[in-house]
Amino acid sequence: MKKVKTDKLEIAYLDSGPKDGPVAMLMHGFPYDIESYSKVGPLLNERGIRTIIPYLRGYGHTVFLDPQTPRSGEQAALGVDLLALMDVLAIEQAVLAGYDWGGRAANVVAALWPARAMGLVTGAGYNIQNVAASERPASPEAEHRYWYQYYFHTPRGRAGLEQNRANLARLLWRLWSPEWNFSETEFLKTASSFENPDFVEVVIQSYRVRYGYAEADPAYAEIETDLSAMPNINVPTINLHGLADGVHPAPAKDRQATKFTGSYKRRLLEKVGHNVAQEAPVAFADAVTELVRI
Repeated sequence: MKKVKTDKLEIAYLDSGPKDGPVAMLMHGFPYDIESYSKVGPLLNERGIRTIIPYLRGYGHTVFLDPQTPRSGEQAALGVDLLALMDVLAIEQAVLAGYDWGGRAANVVAALWPARAMGLVTGAGYNIQNVAASERPASPEAEHRYWYQYYFHTPRGRAGLEQNRANLARLLWRLWSPEWNFSETEFLKTASSFENPDFVEVVIQSYRVRYGYAEADPAYAEIETDLSAMPNINVPTINLHGLADGVHPAPAKDRQATKFTGSYKRRLLEKVGHNVAQEAPVAFADAVTELVRI
């Protein structure tokens, strides 16, 4: 485990593989952590690819430098964190790979700073949020799957996350990946990351701000304006979508394909749920490897 300081965070991360090799930035989601890449990382390292696997803000050993910094989990903040980490590590270009929150960070950088992305591996496709359209209702089936987000909009939900963070995460793992028979030992390796003192605040802000129920951090206003245009992504992209994803089921028709204006492939993964990196490490590593320019 290494640590490095950006302007807002001390980011804890794993750095492995050949130091002079092409780089893959591997970004985890909610409610997961760097354990998602415990098998992907070694596979890539064996193929000559250096992997950087950071804890996102609010997770594990990543901490804020200033107690006055807003504990924002908005999409712009996640993207800027990824970009800042690449800057401080002097990584000019990398394959950006992730799912859920980590996929959102990777999508943001690929869309707004495409020169920094050798390619994009994204779980469940286009992950930039259309905040302006957040008041439009989805189908009843989709709204049902978003129950946890609405729970977090309430004081009761915030208290529930504070008091039951591990049990809530375990439930989401089961609901979102019904075909994944993870062990309790496997879960507990990740659950310790939720004890980060900023975890609850970052998670609650993330799920409230996307619906307009929390103030956004003014520091990211310009970037959020750029994201509100729902920009296309023109870097080479591979979309890994689990057919057993319990929160974002894969549609029969890929309606997101038009958002990717460079080379684009969608791969549907049998019996794989939301945590594509941990559930299908070989497929994930193969996608990253395909996009690496050695």
